[in-house]
Amino acid sequence: MILNVSHRLFYTYSESVILEPHTFYLYPKAYPHQQIVRYTMTIDPVPSMLVQNIDAEGNHQHIAYFREATSSLTVLVEMAVRSEDFNLFGFVLFPFETEQIPFQYPESLKKLLQPYLVREGVTTYVEQYARQTAASERWKTVAFLTALCRDISQNFVYERREVGPPMLPEHTLIGRKGTCRDFAQLFVACCRALGIAARFVSGYLYGNALQEHDLHAWAEVFLPGAGWRGFDPTEGNAVINNHVHLAASADPALIAPVTGVFRGRAKSTLLAEVSVGEGI
Repeated sequence: MILNVSHRLFYTYSESVILEPHTFYLYPKAYPHQQIVRYTMTIDPVPSMLVQNIDAEGNHQHIAYFREATSSLTVLVEMAVRSEDFNLFGFVLFPFETEQIPFQYPESLKKLLQPYLVREGVTTYVEQYARQTAASERWKTVAFLTALCRDISQNFVYERREVGPPMLPEHTLIGRKGTCRDFAQLFVACCRALGIAARFVSGYLYGNALQEHDLHAWAEVFLPGAGWRGFDPTEGNAVINNHVHLAASADPALIAPVTGVFRGRAKSTLLAEVSVGEGI
């Protein structure tokens, strides 16, 4: 199927400002089952320079530079992505001992995966929750991941929160509620608590009426023999072909869709609009 995404960001300022360089993570990542068909980014005012880079974690970023003062900033991204069905469990964990947790990554991989193994957000309570979930699945790697994903989806309350930082994983666990971002960070912390490399992913979701009008967040884990595999604790499923990936990182703060500052005393407001649909 073809997934069409439109994402508009409209910033207004109470008086004219000078925009410092802005970084955007709004370009989709290509995956074996998912390819970019078309993409446009329109920025108003037009930047004096727009640079496209690949960051340290392999994500596509745009950096926009501005010269003139402005009282608004509009960013419109439109894309079409071909997303094919695939067998999400069509892999073999190898070495075979990685079918059970805890396991050790081969040293050649462990050096590369170190940022995704950092136990940030892993408290005693979070680790206990992860261990209880793993024990209920007889410490089987894939069964643990699917059970953790399902439990967060079914037993936590999803809420929309327009402002404020994400909650710490332990706070999400204690309150049993949160946003998709909170759920993704709790999932990542639980995986790292048991020695599984995990990272945060931002993007779009098709098929959920609530999430089709917002950015979405989920997690990926690195499984020997399978590579990076996605799990969505908000949906309660492993990721198949209805997610459009924008960026993935060991640190969610590094892949905000837009980062940048302005010079001036103005107050700013943001209006964001996202739509995701199936098309041709």
